Amino acid sequence: MSEGRKIARPIRGRAGIVTRVRTMALAGVRMMFHDRLKMAGTMLGVVFAVVLSNQQLGTFLGLLYKNVMLVRNTPADIWILPPGAETTQGGKVVPYADILAARTAKGVAAAEPLVLQTVQISLPGGGQEPLNLVGVAAPSYLGGPWNMVQGDPKVLTRPDTMIFEDSEREVLGGLNVGSVREVNGRKVTVGGFSWGLIPFGPSYCFADYELARELTKLPRDRVNFGLVKLEPGADPNAVKAELKSRLHDSDLMTRPEFERAIVKNVLTKTPIGITFGTSTVFGLIVGFVIVSLSMFSAVVDNIREFGTLKAIGAKMTDLAILLFVQSLIYGVLGSIIGLFAVSRIAVGVRSAKLALNLPPQLTLGTIVVMVLMCVMASSLALLRLRKVEPAMVFR
Repeated sequence: MSEGRKIARPIRGRAGIVTRVRTMALAGVRMMFHDRLKMAGTMLGVVFAVVLSNQQLGTFLGLLYKNVMLVRNTPADIWILPPGAETTQGGKVVPYADILAARTAKGVAAAEPLVLQTVQISLPGGGQEPLNLVGVAAPSYLGGPWNMVQGDPKVLTRPDTMIFEDSEREVLGGLNVGSVREVNGRKVTVGGFSWGLIPFGPSYCFADYELARELTKLPRDRVNFGLVKLEPGADPNAVKAELKSRLHDSDLMTRPEFERAIVKNVLTKTPIGITFGTSTVFGLIVGFVIVSLSMFSAVVDNIREFGTLKAIGAKMTDLAILLFVQSLIYGVLGSIIGLFAVSRIAVGVRSAKLALNLPPQLTLGTIVVMVLMCVMASSLALLRLRKVEPAMVFR
């Protein structure tokens, strides 16, 4: 008899845990669907938090991308920068001799100058519009253009030819391929269009390096930036160290380092980070409050049912499982609905001037954060259940 108990006890214990978890999970699901209105309200809180936080974060990441788009889309592995440069804003210069010195370094496949200055385009009806002029050297075109929708970068080899932003055609007076405009007082011909190349400011336009230098009155022995492309297999940090020993009047950054420097500059020296960070936190707080109140009121409304569960032997761990399952469903399902809504919003508002940036990491992070938020909310409800007496069922 005692031997039979020894054999039965572990089997019964093992089956008991699985059965209790399954039972509590099913009870949690049934309680959710029993009050569909309250379930919808709780789900709405999660969806609201997902939509608001992702919309703000997506806009924030989109603005960050606008600040780093030139660096990210330029195939240069190392940037030669003016001393103290933290962004791609033009104005400062480096010696052209540094570009020539970089070309002879071991591991360097190409080193080209880059002009980046603000210019003015004259409109047919009068007035002017500012543009960010990018001067690139043929035939490598390390500085762009990219994302071409009409024409080819090779048209820049034609005399006085430039490439403009497609979404700015009407703003710039109804541009078409072959149109003639004055840029900084010099007539140029439109050779093609790129799309979406609008940084945090005027749109980019592209010209051959020599044309850009003449338009901006840049001395022959000075450039705004230098772009270094490495040979396959070359170590960027090793080449950077060698270049640093040769170039004493310029700063050097690898592409990832320059991107991080720009992002740091945006976060610490502009109000963008604080503005969108505050809005994101606000969305999470509002969602947390809605979910917490909904789950807490659901517990209060079903207090006798929870008392019954305690009366028939349910422990606090069992009730915690019940609430955890509900939290998991609310968090995952609410995140999926919210992310779908945000993706539709992103498609609807997408333009050359603004596009929500919703990377996969943000999607995964959203689900994790929402589940944690719902678990925290259910923990508050669980505190209320600790005070529930099983005897209340019989009163």
